[in-house]
Amino acid sequence: MPIRDLLVAGIIGVTLPLVFRYAFVGVLLWTWIGIMNPHKLGWGFMFDAPVANVVGVVTLIALFTTKDRVRLPFMAPLIFMLLLAIWCCVTTGFAIFPLESIDQLEKILKIQLMIFVAAAVLYKWEHFRLFIWVNVLSLAFYGVKGGIYTIQTAGGGRVWGPAGGFIAGNNELALALIMAIPLMHYLRMTTPYVWVKRALLVMMALSAVSAMGTQSRGAFIAIAAMGGFLWWRAPHKLTNLILLSALAVSIWVFMPQTWHDRMATIQTYEQDSSAMGRIFAWQTAINIANDRVTGGGFEIYYRAVRYLYAPGAGGTPFDPMLPRAAHSIYFQILGEHGYIGLVLFMMIWITAWRLANSIRQRARGDPELRGLFLFAGMVQVSIVAWLSGGAFLSLAYWDFPYHLVIALIVAERWRREVSQLPEVAAPAPPDDLRRLSLRDRLLWFVRTV
Repeated sequence: MPIRDLLVAGIIGVTLPLVFRYAFVGVLLWTWIGIMNPHKLGWGFMFDAPVANVVGVVTLIALFTTKDRVRLPFMAPLIFMLLLAIWCCVTTGFAIFPLESIDQLEKILKIQLMIFVAAAVLYKWEHFRLFIWVNVLSLAFYGVKGGIYTIQTAGGGRVWGPAGGFIAGNNELALALIMAIPLMHYLRMTTPYVWVKRALLVMMALSAVSAMGTQSRGAFIAIAAMGGFLWWRAPHKLTNLILLSALAVSIWVFMPQTWHDRMATIQTYEQDSSAMGRIFAWQTAINIANDRVTGGGFEIYYRAVRYLYAPGAGGTPFDPMLPRAAHSIYFQILGEHGYIGLVLFMMIWITAWRLANSIRQRARGDPELRGLFLFAGMVQVSIVAWLSGGAFLSLAYWDFPYHLVIALIVAERWRREVSQLPEVAAPAPPDDLRRLSLRDRLLWFVRTV
């Protein structure tokens, strides 16, 4: 029996009973499974096991048995998430292929349901920090692994994501790693432990190398947009410009000619069939949205749909009978749910950005809220990467970006609830940690790490 399968099964088996008492543990477990897909790393009995369904059901039951408070904060981003989920149900009813679309709707609603559960049960500082750590480490695993592989092969081998899930492809994994790097920086700047700071710095470096090792053109654009935004936000612009330029030159020199050749196709996209195929798919999505208020529903990537809505069917060098994905979060939503769906989708990120701005304004200048100020800024950096890199990938329903929004909501709720207290930051360490019980030591570590 594979050791990896036994390890994952053992972790889930030991942790699952705690969920009935502490619902937030179920959210963390669901997050780990959804983002990292650890059961897909083995090739035994756990590979096709309904792990996520089991954890999800237990977590929903725990809402009625948990000692934790369960209360849903209706902030603007969460409201637009709810409206989009409702609209997806409407568009499924009017889909071109409604029966086929129902299966995808069920998957999306499961993800959205657990996102709302996370918003309802995460409210303590410990919850917030653990939630960030689980998301970061779930992606850092592939960043470290892929970074080492890229160095070993001198950039010649292409890095791929885990089997199954949203980030199985090289392009999807690259965007995930790029979005995780700002959160790694936040954790590095706010932890008091030197060894943790060093470990996170290594994770950041290897994740960046891994993202380049995917040879993803979308990742190159996303990391350029993220780097530009970081430079604009940084206080010492000349120093940071020199550092960023040195890093860019180092990567440029290190990567092999195959990587340079692939990046060069960004400028000559008209001659690249993959890039032009994306544009072709985007035009198809626009035609569907123009013809149908509710869009085409989830399952629109069939030959019959492309035959009806492909631009200039029969008059272009592309075969309109060839089914393709949307290759863009924007056109994915537009084609599947129409202009109304696209507006609701964009409002999630607009209101999330405004929430991050609000947190930064209220935390600015307050040394006790410095961590929240930095966190909100780093989430905005991740959103820049998401909105730029996602323009070329069909990842509109991927968990991780919505987790960033939930983390912002939890951070804001925590800030509001403790704003009237005399001390809002984590408590000062006791004179001697050795005098504390094991439970209190773990609690202290969680609150400070």
